[in-house]
Amino acid sequence: MKHIKHLILGTAFFLALLSLAACSGMSAQDRSTVVGAGVGAVGGSVLTGGSAVGTVGGAAVGGVIGHEVSKP
Repeated sequence: MKHIKHLILGTAFFLALLSLAACSGMSAQDRSTVVGAGVGAVGGSVLTGGSAVGTVGGAAVGGVIGHEVSKP
């Protein structure tokens, strides 16, 4: 059982590092869009009690707002 926990923890750590490296070439507007989508997804999930439709809707609205706020 310990082996499985170590494998899962190592995989999660590797994926976290990989996801951070993927953001290195993004523009400021792209980063704002991603942050807006993340915040919107959390907000939509909280407001709808964990509904998938609320989470996806919140991510979409948050992404659009993040994109528009950071326009040059």
